[in-house]
Amino acid sequence: MLCGICFIFNKTNKYYMLNKIVNIAKEAGQLIRENFRTNFEVEFKTSETNLVTAIDKKSEKLIIEYINKEFPGHKVLAEESGGEYKSADYLWVIDPIDGTNNYAHGLPIFCVSIGVQKAGDTIYGVVYDVMRDAVYHAEKGGGAYCNSRKMKVSKNDKMGRSLLVTGFPYEVATKNPEHILKIFSSFMLASRGLRRLGSAALDMCYVADGVFDGYWESFLYPWDMCAGQLLVQEAGGLVTDFNGNKRDIFGENIIASNGRVHGQMLDIVNS
Repeated sequence: MLCGICFIFNKTNKYYMLNKIVNIAKEAGQLIRENFRTNFEVEFKTSETNLVTAIDKKSEKLIIEYINKEFPGHKVLAEESGGEYKSADYLWVIDPIDGTNNYAHGLPIFCVSIGVQKAGDTIYGVVYDVMRDAVYHAEKGGGAYCNSRKMKVSKNDKMGRSLLVTGFPYEVATKNPEHILKIFSSFMLASRGLRRLGSAALDMCYVADGVFDGYWESFLYPWDMCAGQLLVQEAGGLVTDFNGNKRDIFGENIIASNGRVHGQMLDIVNS
């Protein structure tokens, strides 16, 4: 188990690669934190709701340069620069700032998300909650942790007692908004409460940590989900698509839950 902030860099150590991922996530986080609420450049990608900041780009560049130095030959799929993922032995899936809109507006809910796949299977997931200095990390088969504390999903099995979280796509007006709002309304009426934090990776961290009982969202990208999905699974939760099928990181919709309310969530999204 990782010991908080103290990491041992030894290639014979079981956690060598995970330690390296945590190291660069925290280094990128320091860059992000130092520039929070400063006068950085903001650009529009596909619309005025889909932003990218100069700090997103600097964070991604820092992470990719680190990968190229420490793990030459590994492939990268990143939000701002794209990348290669076909036939990759090792693939790093990177969101340099998950929650860019929050970051651009000065809302301190955002993170660095890094997942690593081996032959198409996610084997490491690290999400660094920058402003809380919380490192969520998991290795496949090794459990999920927040810093050194092991995480477990909640034990609640009743939708009426559930606190849920979701997000909406940037171009919601073009993504069948009536259906998205119908599902949202159904969950609002069926649950104890709904939240929208603006960071898919952190949403899944909170499911893994038993704060939220479930999370759902549509029209996501691999970098939104890769690390968080592994965290939920390693904390004892369940992750599927809206049809209840096992999903890979390239699917567009997701339900992540404690497993106990998963069937009820599937019923609602498909009603």
